[in-house]
Parts: sequence; C-alpha cells; structure tokens
Amino acid sequence: MHTATANPILRLGTRELELGGEHLGELEDASAELGDPAALRRRLDQDGYLLLRGLQDRALVLEARRQLVAELRAAGVADPAGGPLACAPAAGGRGAGGVERRLAACPAFRAVVESDRIRALMAALHGGEALTFSYKWMRVVGPGDFTGAHYDVVYMGRGSPGLLTVWTPFGDLGHQHGPLALVPGSHRADGYAPVRATYGRMDVDRDRVGGHFSDDPLDVTGRYGGRWATTTFQAGDVLIFGMYLMHMSLANTSTEFRLTADTRWQKAGDAVDERWVGALPKGHYAWHSEPDKVVPMAQKRREWGV
Repeated sequence: MHTATANPILRLGTRELELGGEHLGELEDASAELGDPAALRRRLDQDGYLLLRGLQDRALVLEARRQLVAELRAAGVADPAGGPLACAPAAGGRGAGGVERRLAACPAFRAVVESDRIRALMAALHGGEALTFSYKWMRVVGPGDFTGAHYDVVYMGRGSPGLLTVWTPFGDLGHQHGPLALVPGSHRADGYAPVRATYGRMDVDRDRVGGHFSDDPLDVTGRYGGRWATTTFQAGDVLIFGMYLMHMSLANTSTEFRLTADTRWQKAGDAVDERWVGALPKGHYAWHSEPDKVVPMAQKRREWGV
C-alpha cells in the first residue's frame, strides 16, 4: 500500500504556495525540440520561455562554480570550510555587493555564458548572428533573499524588442535555493495588457522608479491571471525568456548562496541599449544615484491604475 506524498510548500516572494496547487505549477521542458529552431521559436512565442536541460557542458559549469566560490572565499563573502563547490556565507562576512563584476570576469564563467552552444542557439532563435551584451549580471543570492516580480524591459529596454534573457544556474538548484518562477504566457495574455502599457513602458534610469512590480505573487496572478511555474535545475540547464514575461524567484531557504547569471542576447545589427555594451558599460547611471528621489512602485501603480 502506497502512501500519497504531500506536495511541497514553497516560499514564492512573500507567500507560501503548494507546488502542484492552484497557484504554482511546473515549468515545461523544451529540450526535445532543440534540433528544431522553428519549433523553439513557436514555443517561445506561445509560452514566453524555453527550459532547456543540459544545454551547457556540465563539467564546464561546475568548473565555473569552483572559480566563483574561490573568489567569494578570497573576498571574505563565502565560508572557506567545505568542499570546493560549497558556498555558505562566511560567519560575520560581508555581502557580495561589489564582487559580482570580478566574478563575471572568471575565465570559466565567460566560457559558459558565451559558449559555442549558447551562441549557436541564440543565432537559431534570432534568425541570424546574435550579439550578447558586454555586461554580465552575476547573482549571489543569500539565504532568506528573493527577487520580486518584474519585467526585464524596465532595466534594458532601449534597444531591440527581441532581446532575450538567458538565466544560467552555476550548480544544481533545488527549490530551497530560490530558483526562478515565471507566469507562462504573461507576455501576451490580454489580462496583462494594462501592465505592459504602463509598467512595461517604464525605464528605471529615466523614471527613477523601483523596478519590482510586486513582492506578492498573488497580487500579480490574482489581478491579471495565469499561474506561476517553477522547477529544480541541474548544472548545464538554462532558462530563456523575453523582456515582457512576468517572473520572480522563490526565496532562498537553504544555507548557501544561490549562484546564477543573467545574460542578454539579441540579433546583431538591431538597436542596442547603450548602457550595457562596450569596454566599460556604464550600466544604470541615474536609478539609485539619489535614493531619496526614487519613486516607490506602489505609488506609480496607483497613478497607472494597475
């Protein structure tokens, strides 16, 4: 006689939700269509994302993790105890702020995020040579932290509308490490049209508004529809999505840092957001230059009526 196993309860933003329940499901694997670019483009257009298992070389990803952990330990951010891939916060250690750019310069990190495999896939999806931003976003997310719900376009929307995010985990991630969650189809769903027309036209540097739309996942799907979806990841997996797909992360309830990267790819020759390219990309130049002048998102949402 088999006893039914209860679905896990996961912390998504400020909520605890049942995986497999009304509000949170599983992301769908698109790996079977890797040899068919047209099928991948159709899926990306329909669902707004591609989950591709084992796209990257697992050994190379784990070597990159080893280098990243070594840098974090040298900086006093990660605990020196444990194996070379263990990445718990150091006792009394400082946060990872200011270290990310150094991490993104690790040779094996670059070998992963600009690999021939991902470059060929991006060329296939964009229908021609693909360009990646010079700036690479390295994320070191500590225990207890999560990323609020948002569109990527508000941070990098001055160039090609076909810009894609590639989210790469550096290591195996269980739910407890705080992987991403998406609202499939939210990039095109009618219910999200008011959000795309207001929040989706924002620029954090121009408008100096907090970038996250909400920390409450049900504030999003309860108002605009859809269902959140997430999954666990193995080193070598990637998640790809466009600029208008609503996404956030589970909370990191583990005892280790979550090490992931966001990189951006577009068709070469299209307009490029100047903040993120060149030998020394300037990045966000005004958003938090005067913190007291940043407008709270709650205030803007009231003004927009969303």
